[in-house]
Amino acid sequence: MYKIMTRNQISIKGLEKFPLGKYEVASEISHPDAIMLRSHKLAPEEIAPTVQAIGRAGAGVNNIPVETCTDRGIVVFNAPGANANAVKELVIAGLMLASRDILGGIDFAKRLPATMDAAAMSKEVEAAKKDYAGTELAGKTLGIVGLGAIGSLVAETALILGMKVIGYDPALSVDAAWRLSRDIERMENMQSLLSKSDFVTLHLPVMEATRNLINQDMVDSFKPGACLLNFSREKLVDTQAVLSGLEGGKLAKYISDFPVPELQGRADVIQIPHLGASTEEAEENCAIMIANQLIDFIENGNIKNSVNFPNTTLERSGPYRIAICNKNVPKMLGQILSVLADRDQNVADMINKSRGEIAYNLIDVEREPAVDLKEVLEAIDGVINVRIF
Repeated sequence: MYKIMTRNQISIKGLEKFPLGKYEVASEISHPDAIMLRSHKLAPEEIAPTVQAIGRAGAGVNNIPVETCTDRGIVVFNAPGANANAVKELVIAGLMLASRDILGGIDFAKRLPATMDAAAMSKEVEAAKKDYAGTELAGKTLGIVGLGAIGSLVAETALILGMKVIGYDPALSVDAAWRLSRDIERMENMQSLLSKSDFVTLHLPVMEATRNLINQDMVDSFKPGACLLNFSREKLVDTQAVLSGLEGGKLAKYISDFPVPELQGRADVIQIPHLGASTEEAEENCAIMIANQLIDFIENGNIKNSVNFPNTTLERSGPYRIAICNKNVPKMLGQILSVLADRDQNVADMINKSRGEIAYNLIDVEREPAVDLKEVLEAIDGVINVRIF
């Protein structure tokens, strides 16, 4: 029986994907084959030697020691796009909060005493509403940095709202490019996008190249009076640079899903308590996607949506399968196939993929492997782990 350890409350819709009688799923479990989590900060010492895969029911993997996992041959999965609609909807809400003082108006209405008569309340409302006026989104320019699953949905909705949409994404994939409307104007660099946008929204992962992407130099490139929205990752933005932009007039407002103490209490900042993916539907979608990916990996060795291993899928063409993770160095595949040839194993089909310093092989064979084959293959210098199905 396969064992799945959960480190957060996972949607039941996802957990139901693991067949009863074949999988044991629990928060406390010995010798797990895989770990499934959401926001739990996973320490290396929490990862048992038996763990083959970790599934993050969400997009970001900042809470997982990915480098340690890679060194140990553990595949880390995420669920890109599963929460895209939930985040998109909150971004659109953020645009409206940035363009009109909705929150200020609500606070004003809440302060009106319940003892007022209707006529007096109506008069006070009419007199005060001008203090909370704003602008419409239609006709304004929205700059989107990152045109993946979420960014493309935001772009599509903004176009429907009558906004002009410009975008910048140096790492845009072919699949993502096909999803984009021809009405989106692509910018050649960040500075060009920032200088033309009334609103800028960020949709990028955090990595060395994007950490503190919005720094002082970038803030200086903003169109005066622009609004910045960050529903992606806190570390994309240098807080001190944003403060400088707000105080100097480059930025009119900052809307963030990641509260920080330095911005607390400012009238030109709206801090939301990380609600981007906090919908029932998003949690279900993420859990279902991760469960399906873990099942396919555990039972077939296939890899889809991994952040540290190459995507590798091979339809079954033999009764037995061998999955081998090894260092991405020359002559590894030759040594592996030589061992199989010495055992008179005929290869029915195979696939070999690499990503960075890791290579991954799926090999279908026609005869049942000998009981010692796993041990012999793992003895090859550079082989990290071997599984036989």
